[in-house]
Amino acid sequence: MPLTRLPESPLKRLWHAIIGTAKDPHDPNLTHQLSLVAFLAWVGLGVDGLSSSAYGPEEAYRALGSHTYLAVMLMIATSFTVLVISVAYSKLIEQFPHGGGGYLVATQILGKSPGVISGCALLVDYVLTITVSIASGGDAIFSLLPLDLQPYKLPFEAFAILFLVFMNMRGLKESVKVIVPFFLLFIVTHAIVIFGGIGIHLSDFPALYERTKAGYESGISTMGKWGLFLLFLRAYSFGGGTYTGIEAVSNGVGTLREPRVATGKRTMAYLALSLSITAGGLLLCYMLYQVVPVEGRTLNALLVDQFAGHWEFAGIPIGKGFVWATVFSECVLLFVAAQTGFIDGPRVMANMAVDSWLPRRFAALSDRLTMHNGIFIMGLAALATLLYTQGHITLLVVMYSINVFITFSMTEAAMVKFWISERKDRPNWKSNLALHSVGFLLCFSILWVMILEKFLEGAWATVVITSVFVFLAFVIKRHYLKIGQRIKHIEGKIREVTRHPKEGATPYVPEFDPTEPVAAILVGGYSKLGRRSLLAVLRAFPKTFKNVVFLSVGVVNSEFFHKGDVSALEHRTEETLKGYEGIANRLGLAARHAFRIGTDVVQEASQLCLDVSKDYPQAIFFAGELVFENPHWFDRLLHNETAYAIQRQIRHAGLAMVILPLVLHEEEPQPSELP
Repeated sequence: MPLTRLPESPLKRLWHAIIGTAKDPHDPNLTHQLSLVAFLAWVGLGVDGLSSSAYGPEEAYRALGSHTYLAVMLMIATSFTVLVISVAYSKLIEQFPHGGGGYLVATQILGKSPGVISGCALLVDYVLTITVSIASGGDAIFSLLPLDLQPYKLPFEAFAILFLVFMNMRGLKESVKVIVPFFLLFIVTHAIVIFGGIGIHLSDFPALYERTKAGYESGISTMGKWGLFLLFLRAYSFGGGTYTGIEAVSNGVGTLREPRVATGKRTMAYLALSLSITAGGLLLCYMLYQVVPVEGRTLNALLVDQFAGHWEFAGIPIGKGFVWATVFSECVLLFVAAQTGFIDGPRVMANMAVDSWLPRRFAALSDRLTMHNGIFIMGLAALATLLYTQGHITLLVVMYSINVFITFSMTEAAMVKFWISERKDRPNWKSNLALHSVGFLLCFSILWVMILEKFLEGAWATVVITSVFVFLAFVIKRHYLKIGQRIKHIEGKIREVTRHPKEGATPYVPEFDPTEPVAAILVGGYSKLGRRSLLAVLRAFPKTFKNVVFLSVGVVNSEFFHKGDVSALEHRTEETLKGYEGIANRLGLAARHAFRIGTDVVQEASQLCLDVSKDYPQAIFFAGELVFENPHWFDRLLHNETAYAIQRQIRHAGLAMVILPLVLHEEEPQPSELP
């Protein structure tokens, strides 16, 4: 007879209609279905780096002012930097095949404190990834529209962020597939602009060389070599936004198709080649076409208009259509780049939540196997940032670049330390050490030039925000450590009661009688105080229960993407429950167990209670809930009130549940006070 499911509310049914039905974590092909091949990874993850060509080169070129002859050197420096960082992160993938994100790398090599700094910088970085991408996309599309429509740009960008939040609720692969055609349109149109623009000016290269040489000599005479170098360094650093998405591939290795290392390195190669050609080519074309900034229009839009805006075929202005197609594809690609924030941001939050730097609920997955809490937080934070900055791309790029290069610098420093420590065991340590040393110097230099040059123009904001996040992370960690110590203190005392009895002292264990009253106790998953829950039931209902059923939910959380093995989770859950059975037997109780595997603790536990009630009609359900003697306002945020949520669910099926208050006293009771 099929088991009855708990009815879904109309709101839940509407939610599933929007984002799709729940995925089955037992499906053996699920990891394959959710993972990405190199091409889709290039679209879903590498697109963040490629889309930065829409604002990174522009900010660098603008910083040159009238010294546009330096664009050639800027093009070479940009391509070289892309190459160095990309190769460095490819090496990172080899050493961290399960995801070499800046947080994990810094934590494992530099230590926990540097790791949390890198993690918090990454979180701000991914929030700004969303905001910068959306704001730049809005700038691109509104470059095609009349200037008097500019007031509608900010509402348009805010709506785009909200749309992407719901789109990502459907899952990673579904959201990536939708934008593949627009990604290809971007590649084709920009290749035509760059190679076409350079090709048209090939005959002008001798004159270009003379003009560049004359400009350089003029700059030396007026500013001196040192002054000209500082101007170039400033422009190079202001173009730091060009490199902001390169780390996304290594951060998201867990989403790639096996073999992950090979897929990740291939994706990184696609990204490095496409970004260096696009960013460097645009810088050269700006100079070739002598593009001059115009209010309300991006340099890319102006460049494409000069390149193709005059095209006609049989009297039809096809050039205008090409301009629209090119700029529109850029806009869509930028919106797609915001995906990186929604993909990797929640993943970093989950990793930090597992390590107790963030509320642990951020490690949970939805029934679509997306990190839904993280997606909501990232979306809301990006929306708040957009409204605060009013979508001004120059300010956003400054804030964005600083956080990116904090992480870049710490990651490269970690890899320098790694290869120094491995020099005795790895013959290729010198080449790897040289690569990461150059990467560190480039990233650290860009970081400090950005901070010093733009501190009062917005850099201070991202420094303060990141510092506040780091402080909060340490506060949260301290709270969890304190609670963990108190729980261990309690469990140590409870172990005095539930330890193995001496030989010959084994109590009589009756046969399990499902027709008699049964204490169905929810343990594990949301509470580590199962022993105390059992003793609390016996103390509150003396001589009432001779039968106990232990219930638990094996939670499919963010670690699923690293392991993808539900059977191992089932085994761990069942072994834990068998341990509880042994404790009950030592106390003279007949015991059984039941469990479910899923992503939503409340939904799965409620359904489990409903199923158990069919086998044991006399069952009364019990769940423990941590209660703080002197609660603080943040206790509810850091500790889920799961028991009450389950109680609200199952009461509609007529089931009784008793909430056992597991009080954490400032001074815990002595063993003699326990039942």
